[in-house]
Amino acid sequence: MFHPRRTLRALLLPLVAGLALTALPAQTARAASTLTNGGFESDGTGTATPAGWATYSAAGQNAASFTEPGGHTGGYRLTHWASTAYKVETYQYLSGLTNGNYTLTAWVRSGGGQNSAYLALKNCGSSEQRTDLPVSTSSWVRIVTSIKVTNNQCTLSVNSDANAGNWINLDDLTFTSGSTGLSVKGADISSLAKSEAHGGVYRTGSGTTGDAVTLLKNAGMNYARLKVWVNPADGYNNKTRVLAMAKRIKAAGMKLLVDFHYSDTWADPGKQTKPAAWSGHSYSQLRTDVYNHTYDVLNALKAQGTTADMVQVGNEINGGMLWSEGSTDNWSQLAGLLNSGYDAVKAVSSGTTVALHLANAGDDATVRRWFDSARTYGVTYDVIGLSYYGYWHGSLAAAQTTLDDVASRYAKPVFVAETAYPFRLDSDDSLTNQIDTTGELVSGYPASAAGQLAWMNAVANIVEAVPNGRGLGVFYWEATWTAVSGNGWDPADATSGNGWENQALFGYDDKALPSLAWFSHR
Repeated sequence: MFHPRRTLRALLLPLVAGLALTALPAQTARAASTLTNGGFESDGTGTATPAGWATYSAAGQNAASFTEPGGHTGGYRLTHWASTAYKVETYQYLSGLTNGNYTLTAWVRSGGGQNSAYLALKNCGSSEQRTDLPVSTSSWVRIVTSIKVTNNQCTLSVNSDANAGNWINLDDLTFTSGSTGLSVKGADISSLAKSEAHGGVYRTGSGTTGDAVTLLKNAGMNYARLKVWVNPADGYNNKTRVLAMAKRIKAAGMKLLVDFHYSDTWADPGKQTKPAAWSGHSYSQLRTDVYNHTYDVLNALKAQGTTADMVQVGNEINGGMLWSEGSTDNWSQLAGLLNSGYDAVKAVSSGTTVALHLANAGDDATVRRWFDSARTYGVTYDVIGLSYYGYWHGSLAAAQTTLDDVASRYAKPVFVAETAYPFRLDSDDSLTNQIDTTGELVSGYPASAAGQLAWMNAVANIVEAVPNGRGLGVFYWEATWTAVSGNGWDPADATSGNGWENQALFGYDDKALPSLAWFSHR
């Protein structure tokens, strides 16, 4: 495992209990209108106060901030580290700014474990903006923080409130015009209607029973995702149920993503089984089936005043869909099926966004190969959705590489269509959970409500950092799928259990978890 060099310029003073970084010292004459020494190249090794920067610690621990070799680019980086607990801030004050929106970008690494470690923009005339540093011990990750400057000045700040041995690295900071943020802060709530029908209850964090859609909306959720099966055995996640749930979603002021699986049950990279009603159909018939089914569901939504805002033509279609006719072994036929879906969406509503959705955002080569083929065969679509589960799909840095690459390569917006994280490991029913051991977790992110929130903020941060404003946002997968008897994973088996309740956003006491706070991401 990577560790920063243990470079220290001076003996660290002991932590003074209770002292916090509550104020900055008087601004110095070094104020500038542009960021100075964002790459920390000016001073070499062991400088506690790099050129252009200032260091502050209420406990006199300035030496916990220092420059050292090993930059993201160039020779040096900024590090926060000490052998005892410490609180330190490295900051730069800018004045003479033209008022408007600005974005601070930085490449970061962190060993984790801090009480807090974040970038901040403050004293800018509008509310302070922060971005937590993700835990990434070996690979650099790019994060951004955006703010509106209204008083011609701004303070750029790097903060650590850390335990002994905790560390962060920063390099290649830039401060430029423009703003960032996520337009999509969503969740898949496909399981909700069945949960409620079987007695599922949802409560506020303080224990008051409420409507789950309203509770999520009040937390900041602005987009709901619903899957559609053609003729599922349990009668849920079909056209009728989606229409009913869409009314609730739109009434709450949220947007709607409709996720077509083109199956009677789960479709994913391992299975893309045709609906029973289409089982004997030719490829030509399947193209018509896709069109008619897509049009039928979406037109019914439009007719009741709940037009879909986004549509997925297929779910995790790495290997294609409607096997075997629509397999990636026959790209020309897959392209025909996908374009039938696209045409149906646009026939109902030209303003509805069409997404294509693959699993495994950590595998850039596979995602690129797939979308290169889609381009070769003339597939039409508007945006790219990727599933990203950190315990299956690799590091945050790997996912960032993929998101950045496909957004640039195909000039399309991107979003994380699915992600989730456990808030505990034990089960609330008889079925073993999908993630149930510490060895399966992402390093630095414990199975706790705090770990769940940190994970979601980290995923949101890498999507927000996609260049040129092409990072749309994130959908949390199955936020409301709590352990309710009768609402198991298998639509054909009422006794099947739920292996996902430890990744819901409601606890085993049915109360909303603190991790709902991720919906309030910038």
